[in-house]
Amino acid sequence: MTTAPPTTDPSPGPGSAPKPESSLTVVVAFLANLLVAVAKTVAAFLTGSASMVAESAHSWADTGNEVFLFVADKRGEKQRDADHPLGYGKETYVWSMFAAFGLFTVGAVVSIQHGISQLGAAEEAEDYLVNYVVLAVAFVLEGISFTQALRQARGSARERQLPTLRFVLRSSNSTLRAVFAEDAAALVGLVIAFLGILLHQLTGSAVYDAVGSILVGVLLGVVALVLVDRNRRFLVGESPSDELESTVLARLLARPEIDRVTYLHTEFVGPGRLYLVAAVDMRGDDTEEHVAVALRRVERELEQHDAVEEAVLTLATPDEPSLQPRR
Repeated sequence: MTTAPPTTDPSPGPGSAPKPESSLTVVVAFLANLLVAVAKTVAAFLTGSASMVAESAHSWADTGNEVFLFVADKRGEKQRDADHPLGYGKETYVWSMFAAFGLFTVGAVVSIQHGISQLGAAEEAEDYLVNYVVLAVAFVLEGISFTQALRQARGSARERQLPTLRFVLRSSNSTLRAVFAEDAAALVGLVIAFLGILLHQLTGSAVYDAVGSILVGVLLGVVALVLVDRNRRFLVGESPSDELESTVLARLLARPEIDRVTYLHTEFVGPGRLYLVAAVDMRGDDTEEHVAVALRRVERELEQHDAVEEAVLTLATPDEPSLQPRR
């Protein structure tokens, strides 16, 4: 009985969390953000609130980002071919990077710029009730979207016995991380906007409203930079965690054909997809021809697992030290 490597990182890939769930998470986020963006834009036009303008920019940025994330999911699912022997998985990180840049430029920069421009503006009376109603509706819709992302993240994190937040930050599933982070930031941003508008109403000073816009922009900027950094790491070929490599090593050693492993390299080439290279010592004393056939057979069996995009095995030399799984 053969044993294949485990399903990935802390990452929901094809072998763990089904891809339709990731697509559902993106679609739910898109619909929620679109409705919220329209409502906030109308409220910003009617009231002139700086915080509401910032929230409008935030929601329109999120809405556009969901399109990028949907494209990321679909393009990353394409099967490998002669031109792309390691598949199309890294396209997911490229399109997710576009989404992160959009969040930074449209959301963060616009919000901060508008807030600064309003710091010295003359105070105008606002229709506070309109703002409060829109913020409440937005909180409900954003909460629905965040609940879907949280449910998916918790399920995958539970499978790997990891805290949810740690799983989201380390996961190779960039679309889940983006939706989770953007929805969480949206909920915090709504609270900031509410406080800015409320303080404006209580004190009569529009400075609080403008500061609320700036704080929303700073929040979005921080989230965008975190997302950019995580996508950058996967694009340049960051190795999986030590825990994952140790698990892969243990699974390889559990195979009846393999006596020891002297070299192991694993790299994510897409959400939940690994490129695996190993130097192994095969059991027995077969001829070179039989050993080569056995190596190719093991490679094919490894690649049948959803988590392995490509496996390359070579023979270890007798003087190479053996690798041992971490305990």
